Amino acid sequence: MQMLLGEGASSTVDVHTHFFPSGLEDLAAQTGDSRWPSLHIADDGSGRIMRGSEVFRPVAQTCWDANRRVEAMDAAGIDIHVLSAVPVMLTTWAELGLAVQFTRAQNDALAEAAATNPARYRWLGSVPLQDTDAAIAELERSATLPGMSGVQIGTEVDGRELDHESLRPFFRAADDLGVAIFVHPTDGAGAIRRKGAPHEFGLGMLTDTAMAAGALVFGGVLDDCPTLRVGLAHGCGSFPWAFPRLARGATMAPGAATYDQRIANSAELVRRLWADTLVFDPQHLAVLMARVGAEHLFLGSDYPFYPAPWGGPTEVIDGAFELGVCDAAQAAAMKGANGLRFLGLDTV
Repeated sequence: MQMLLGEGASSTVDVHTHFFPSGLEDLAAQTGDSRWPSLHIADDGSGRIMRGSEVFRPVAQTCWDANRRVEAMDAAGIDIHVLSAVPVMLTTWAELGLAVQFTRAQNDALAEAAATNPARYRWLGSVPLQDTDAAIAELERSATLPGMSGVQIGTEVDGRELDHESLRPFFRAADDLGVAIFVHPTDGAGAIRRKGAPHEFGLGMLTDTAMAAGALVFGGVLDDCPTLRVGLAHGCGSFPWAFPRLARGATMAPGAATYDQRIANSAELVRRLWADTLVFDPQHLAVLMARVGAEHLFLGSDYPFYPAPWGGPTEVIDGAFELGVCDAAQAAAMKGANGLRFLGLDTV
């Protein structure tokens, strides 16, 4: 396997970054369904992610150009980017045949992008999770492609929470393969009663992620998949703060274990979760460290969607060290070694 640049304690590994490969089919134009995303690149080099004829968001060249992206990584002091699809590309709402076609194409394109510089890139695949058999098939196929180091999924699947029994075979398959799963919010609007800024971004995404974490911990997924590595974006959302109340609420269910045992069991499962450090406030890392452990936190920046004025990719970790929230060894591990362990690359 190709060795990664700077692999080891000094590597800086950004596990949470997004990429929209150029050249994917415009399925909105082909089908007339405006939910399909596409990338349009203008003559002046600017880009736009579209949903049908509507602009979903403007994007810079580093969103689709792997060579230009390396230049930005060098400027930010990042050794390795783990590329994953822009979440709007997770089309679990779609007709299965088209979803399989689109997912395979994006996985092949991510593999090609990562292959342009194997020392600097790894990538997370996508799967058509609306059909468990198809998702497992694509998981197994994409795991054979160069540079694939995990899979990204959404927080729910067309109305089904992650602990829905129909999804359990997929999680078991990932566990058996040793493939890490990264969970990214997909429905900030549906998770809360207010839409638009700042509510969807500030509350919706965090609530959406917390609901996914709750499903994994309290819905039996982690119990059934004893070695599965699952990481959640945005520091597990609001879950670290909600956990004590969720744990007590779980003891209220009919037939639940005794209070003390239920709390202890759920806390143990929470410490199996992983999370990125994209929490904006370094003091928030203290609660996150208490829940999942410093050794289960890895650098994530949401690149290229993290505006420069908000700070650099390692600012939260550096700030936590300066405040005494974590020590130097913990900060260094969050920036690199922990991400490699999450992805199963620590033994490469």
